[in-house]
Amino acid sequence: MRVKSGSTKNMGTLVMIRNTGNTSKNSIATLLSMTCLLLLAGNAQAHCDTTGGPIIPEARIALKNGDITPVLKWVKQNDEAEIRAAFARAVAVRGKGKEAMELADRYFLETLVRVHRAGEGAPYSGIKDEAVDPIVALADKALANGSADEMIGMIGNHMAAAIRAKFQHALKTGKNKDKSVDAGREFVEAYVTYMHYVEGVHTAIASSADHHHAAPAATPAPAADARDHHNH
Repeated sequence: MRVKSGSTKNMGTLVMIRNTGNTSKNSIATLLSMTCLLLLAGNAQAHCDTTGGPIIPEARIALKNGDITPVLKWVKQNDEAEIRAAFARAVAVRGKGKEAMELADRYFLETLVRVHRAGEGAPYSGIKDEAVDPIVALADKALANGSADEMIGMIGNHMAAAIRAKFQHALKTGKNKDKSVDAGREFVEAYVTYMHYVEGVHTAIASSADHHHAAPAATPAPAADARDHHNH
């Protein structure tokens, strides 16, 4: 289910209602974890506009308690005034009945998520009631449990398996690369896929190291196929 109502429409409804009623190993594993999380940044952005993400539950509690403070962390300082105003409007309307409360809550949730997404440089297409990506759920679980060990192990194993598979395919096709043009092309495709993936991992790791000294920058994900092999 996707809530598509725009903020302007909801604002009109609100007005109407209101008026009427091991160090080495650990370091490697940590880098692998950071790499995968960076590669999945696109999915993580989508996490915040779902009912299963962290924003919506906190916002619902804030509305219930009449205290906006816990959700202000989800928006940039420059956007705080807009969120405070939206919250005040919603709270003022919530007491006018069940339907008014539902509309007021929806208006505030949409406004909050939209502004948060804009702060990330991401588009807003409505609040979605859908499952959270497994890697994102795992990252949230790690924070809740106070330990990243399980997440690091799973991500490290997954990345290692992916690199090994691409390496083995490139190695295997390379043995026949000079037997025919088709065999050579098969090798080139496997080679480029392997190289782009490894380069992408390295780029993500290097970028994560720079986060301590500079603002985060968008990191391209490793190529999953050889779409760009002509540019290699």
